[in-house]
Amino acid sequence: MNDQRICAVINIGILATPKGLKAKAGTQQGEILSLKNAYLLIEDGFIKELGTGTPDLTGIKADQILDAGGRLVTPGLVDAHTHLVFGGWRAHELQQKLAGVPYLDILAAGGGILNTVGQTRKATENELFNKAAKALDGMIALGTTTVEAKSGYGLDLENELKQLRVAKQLDERHLVDVVSTLMVAHAVPSEYKHNRNAFLDLILNTIIPAVAQENLAAFCDVFCETGVFDVAESKAILLCAQAHGMRSKIHADEIDAIGGSELAGELKAISAEHLIALQDSGIASLKTGGTIACLLPATSFYLGKPYARAQNLIAAGVPVAIASDFNPGSCPSYSLQFCMNLAAYNYRMSSEQVLTSVTLNAAAAIDKAKIIGSLEAGKLADLVIWDAETLDFLFYRFGSNLVKSVVKRGILV
Repeated sequence: MNDQRICAVINIGILATPKGLKAKAGTQQGEILSLKNAYLLIEDGFIKELGTGTPDLTGIKADQILDAGGRLVTPGLVDAHTHLVFGGWRAHELQQKLAGVPYLDILAAGGGILNTVGQTRKATENELFNKAAKALDGMIALGTTTVEAKSGYGLDLENELKQLRVAKQLDERHLVDVVSTLMVAHAVPSEYKHNRNAFLDLILNTIIPAVAQENLAAFCDVFCETGVFDVAESKAILLCAQAHGMRSKIHADEIDAIGGSELAGELKAISAEHLIALQDSGIASLKTGGTIACLLPATSFYLGKPYARAQNLIAAGVPVAIASDFNPGSCPSYSLQFCMNLAAYNYRMSSEQVLTSVTLNAAAAIDKAKIIGSLEAGKLADLVIWDAETLDFLFYRFGSNLVKSVVKRGILV
């Protein structure tokens, strides 16, 4: 990491950014500001001014000026869905996936999430911190400046708190900002396999109150899916978390459409995630509830599953965010650049729509759109200088890291 404080970015070939303090939907998702020969002035880590032409650099030292060299500049990328803190990996499941073994079958046999639960429980806080910090280093090198981090690999009080405490430490000590989500309702642990009501009681009466007391999570998420948590269970968990100050997120319609997206709209969840099996009723509910659709194309890619109905969501006026779903089982990649490519090629989204989905809309999905997600006066100076001259070039060139430089809170990384 670099501790060079930047006060001006000059000679920007094209500055491309969405605008506003909330998610964009419908035709507005593809409307961005594009300034040629632009500049940014930064003060105390925040954007002070942006414009075109030659800025007034009076009082700014030479080593505080960053020359973009005529390149493209965008907001820093925001990854609104990751499972950042976990123990071990699951490469041994690859051949099962390639052979077509369904995920729910792997889970039922003690693999999948439950395998990672065992490895996470064995890991120390320090081990988890170091592993996740290394991932954050890789993310920021790829242009990601803010991430959401879900728990859900502890599935008991001690280890859920351990994961969330690690995420909090990462937010305090790493340059990347980390926003935490409690996802203890990720699977039913082996010790409660024959007594799920006791596990639900543990979630509702012990874990959620303890997390709230330590202020360890802004959101609560639940895996509303066949064989995991049904709609009634998911609703009870999310309402309990809401009563303890945590906003709702839902893993919905990833494998089967059992009512998760409809519940998301009913509870006015800030976001519904995955949505591969989304039905028209789910789209209507998300629209009514003001819920952001957080789509995860790299998970579809890795699992060989269909891609979510991005175009239908956009046409219906539902804001779409794109995230990585970085985790050891269904998406062992944290490259938002790769997700952007997949969104363009498989969701058939325009470059402008995708840019909004990984910046402003993603920021809104973690309730941060008032401070990040676009390059505007008053927002944090989180930005990426790309080794590209146009926005389309980012999507044309897949498989390469096109980041030239990253500025996070006015600091050159």
